[in-house]
Amino acid sequence: MNQLARTALVLAGAGAGAAVLRRAASARRRAREDGERWMVVTIDRAPTDVMPHGDPPSPLDEFGDALEITVRPAPGDRGTELAARLREPTSPASASLPSRLAGKDPRQGVRRALREAKSLLETGEVMLPDAPPTGRGDTVGGKVVGLASRRAGGEGVL
Repeated sequence: MNQLARTALVLAGAGAGAAVLRRAASARRRAREDGERWMVVTIDRAPTDVMPHGDPPSPLDEFGDALEITVRPAPGDRGTELAARLREPTSPASASLPSRLAGKDPRQGVRRALREAKSLLETGEVMLPDAPPTGRGDTVGGKVVGLASRRAGGEGVL
């Protein structure tokens, strides 16, 4: 390959990389400008069962007017999507990694409430994991498992 073609290839790659970085930065900026992101769970129930009288499920109802809640049919006729987000944007300090690890991020409560609402609507009770026998805390492994179990209650996977 000659020198001119090699230089053109390098410049094209650098331009593409710059475009990707610019697009990612603008997406982050738009997310900040748009406010908080929606947190969504899919519930295996009809939309009329999720909010029968217009009232949110009890775990989400505890937030009062602090939450914006929507209900819509899930794609592919797979139940209902229950979405929630805080009305007031969270500060960057409260959404930082140290705040999340310490359990101080206000969005963690919304995630927990969504998981509990899903569990209540699908099974009638809030499903909690059994305490693992290795979580006694008298070993290094037990301490790690205990820490992970306590942290999962606030962050979890939606």
